[in-house]
Amino acid sequence: MSKKTLQGVVVSDKMQKTVVVKVESIKEHPKYKRRYKTHKKYKVHDQNQEYHVGDKVVIEETKPISKDKNWRVVSKIEKL
Repeated sequence: MSKKTLQGVVVSDKMQKTVVVKVESIKEHPKYKRRYKTHKKYKVHDQNQEYHVGDKVVIEETKPISKDKNWRVVSKIEKL
């Protein structure tokens, strides 16, 4: 089974070895069929503290690292 990967934007880097990544997705309402945006914030492990606010990153699911962290940063897509 492959690991889940998501793309998002770093919105906070104030913690040590952790960044908060906001992932946006588009959903469709079941009855009215209208599309709408939703977002979710993930706490993501960043071992070397190399990612900062505004960076667009790829994250992947891992085994639990702490109570809230189950994701780690794979790579940076672009810097804003």
